[in-house]
Amino acid sequence: MDKIPMTAEGLAVLEKERRHLKDVERPAVSKAIGIAREHGDLKENAEYHAAKDKQGFIEGRLKELESVISHSEVIDPKTLSGKVIMFAATVMLVDEETDEEVTYQIVGSHEADISTGKLPVTSPLAKALIGKTLGDSVEVHTPKGVKYYEVVSVEFK
Repeated sequence: MDKIPMTAEGLAVLEKERRHLKDVERPAVSKAIGIAREHGDLKENAEYHAAKDKQGFIEGRLKELESVISHSEVIDPKTLSGKVIMFAATVMLVDEETDEEVTYQIVGSHEADISTGKLPVTSPLAKALIGKTLGDSVEVHTPKGVKYYEVVSVEFK
């Protein structure tokens, strides 16, 4: 498997989730299964089946997190510089039609969260931005049509 680019902050969030699943959720569901078993016939025991389903979800998520964490390549934006947009850059854009300003940091797909300005490197906008520089106009094909942005700032923080 290839390396998965990620910021240190994104890796910390995934590691925190992994610890929570291992230290809190896994023991709690194990206890719930034990209690449900005490209620008798497992074939018709809804609590038992719900707990087993939750256990399956937890184990699947743990497996996924451990794979992503083991293949992650942490990139510290503070060690980068310049005006060329690349992974970990924080970019301010202006919509050329509406003059609306937006700011995004280009991050790994496992840490992306548009509501907090974390744009996945695999998104159409990030792909269009990579390699562009300050002052460039960027054409992005979206489901609502083509959008044009101007790159107003590029920072690594």
